[in-house]
Amino acid sequence: MSKYLDAVIVEHNPANKAINRAVIWLHGLGASGHDFEPVVPQLGLADDMAVRFIFPHAPERSVTINGGMVMPAWYDILEMSIERKVDVSQIETSAQQITDLINREIERGIKPEYIVIAGFSQGGAVAYHLALSYPQRLAGLMALSTYFATNETLDYSTSNKDMPILIEHGTYDPVVPVVLGEQAQQLLSAKGYPVEYRTYPMAHQVCMPQIQGIGMWLNKVLTQTSK
Repeated sequence: MSKYLDAVIVEHNPANKAINRAVIWLHGLGASGHDFEPVVPQLGLADDMAVRFIFPHAPERSVTINGGMVMPAWYDILEMSIERKVDVSQIETSAQQITDLINREIERGIKPEYIVIAGFSQGGAVAYHLALSYPQRLAGLMALSTYFATNETLDYSTSNKDMPILIEHGTYDPVVPVVLGEQAQQLLSAKGYPVEYRTYPMAHQVCMPQIQGIGMWLNKVLTQTSK
């Protein structure tokens, strides 16, 4: 039996009907699953939809760019160049840990086509890797203020060629330059994925207009079924 990552669980509208949708949302470097917990009530999700939000905590590990300091991290970042040299094997390990969480939701009765994978910053790199390689159709991929680190090594899944992808970035982001969001959008659009790309006048963060837009996107992708 898999040892699941610890996670914060927030359920939207569990009293009205059985939970049959899920969002697994990964935090950024040095943060925790509590980071996006307050966002759920602000999303404006539909009253007739019951959604379980899973905010996993990243394992503690040494991070090279922070002087080897141990902190919550999905993988080691080896250098802060624009190419973002990272430990790909650790991204793959983290992706497998999130896959275990997906499988647990499937065992609980949620179909994979009603599960969204989301990630902010470092968590977004894992979300890209996982969602684009997952062997069953997912509801969508949401990549916030992040970058696509594993395109050259990724085994793309044909099951998710039409999966909705939302990429959002702050135009004043000093941590992950907005050009990295643009690069991911261009790459995935060229491969034929249905990508929505939005920018906001902000730094490395989220803002209320963005949160409201995310809510509208989730209302859409969590109600449609795969083709």
